[in-house]
Amino acid sequence: MHFSKKFKNALRETNSHLVVGLDTDITKIPDFIKTSANPMAEFNNLVIEATKDYACGYKLNIAFYERAVETGFAAIRAAIAAIPETLITIADAKRGDIENTTELYAQAFLDEFNFDSITVQPYMGQDSVRPFLRRKNKFVWVLALTSNYGANDFQFLKVGSQPLWEVVVEKALEWNDHKTGFVFGAGHTKEIAKMTKNFPEVPLLIPGIGAQKGSLEKTINSLDHTLFVINQSRSIIYAAPKAESAEEFKAIVGEAAMKARDEINGFLQMKK
Repeated sequence: MHFSKKFKNALRETNSHLVVGLDTDITKIPDFIKTSANPMAEFNNLVIEATKDYACGYKLNIAFYERAVETGFAAIRAAIAAIPETLITIADAKRGDIENTTELYAQAFLDEFNFDSITVQPYMGQDSVRPFLRRKNKFVWVLALTSNYGANDFQFLKVGSQPLWEVVVEKALEWNDHKTGFVFGAGHTKEIAKMTKNFPEVPLLIPGIGAQKGSLEKTINSLDHTLFVINQSRSIIYAAPKAESAEEFKAIVGEAAMKARDEINGFLQMKK
């Protein structure tokens, strides 16, 4: 199934625009999980069990797994196996290199781990993204405007009369418009409004809500289409730091995910 179809199906069937970020830091998980053979994998499995009814997908920040090496890569495989096939998966790897190197990244994340999609850095241009785009039924999330304070260093620089982020969007869509979406940090509401008005069929991945304190209401109000997902990580997966059992953990984390989904839907309903 083409990613775009899977994406739209997931939004509709789950009635959710929430993506849960599995940014698993072994130092922050409850003590009862730390005795597992692979605490990262066990933590993720419990989060997925608790949240799969409230999310349309999951995003794994690969840095957390690369740091753990053997157990980290095993945890990626376990998470992909545990996530329902109808939900989308995102490898938040932020890759982008010369083409032969990117081909290896594509083999790793899209072929071997079988993620549906991946985040990429566009700075090196078309050939650095091409191997990801060649994969059948896969998708690329190109970094356009990020939620970190350093975004101002480059992303708003003028190229002629346009900011650099806008040039990146237009150029990346020339590479493959139906396999490309963009990452926009939640704080960039003016730019999100412009983007979604000008490109009503292009999906957005929006981080920066939750622990990063982005305004959900302002973000939702800025959107001019509904092909978006909002990532929340720490505010959900670390909602139960003192939990003493799997059931207690799942109850608290599930409630946090349900609340996040309902808040998004509530602001969407208010716009109608």
